[in-house]
Parts: sequence; structure tokens; C-alpha cells
Amino acid sequence: MRQMKVKELVEMTDEELKKKIDDSKDELFKLRFRLATGQLDNPMRIKEVRRNIARVKTIQRQRELDIRQA
Repeated sequence: MRQMKVKELVEMTDEELKKKIDDSKDELFKLRFRLATGQLDNPMRIKEVRRNIARVKTIQRQRELDIRQA
């Protein structure tokens, strides 16, 4: 996976965002496991995945607040 742009995330549906979070959390788990066993080549990938998760959650929260205000 690559770093997601905010514009791409905003254009996704709620279901796509949920799937993106699930996939990213799964990837993060695998990366942490590989880190613990000494098989991870790029430790910075963990940081990227965590930031992607945060971006998606931010978009979800913004949508949630927009719905409440409407």
C-alpha cells in the first residue's frame, strides 16, 4: 500500500473507508510482527501505515460531525 492523499480519501464512500482502515490495521499488525522477528526491511513503513489510519479516521470523524450538524 502507499500513502493515501486526502483528496482520494474524501472521494471514497463510508464503506470504502471502513475497508481501508481494516486493511491498514491488518498490514500494521503484520509489520509489527515482522519487526519483532527481525524480518522488517523498512521500519518507516509502520509510521506511514499509522498515519494512513489516522487520515482515514479523521475523514470519518469529519463526516460524522457534518451529519450531526445538518
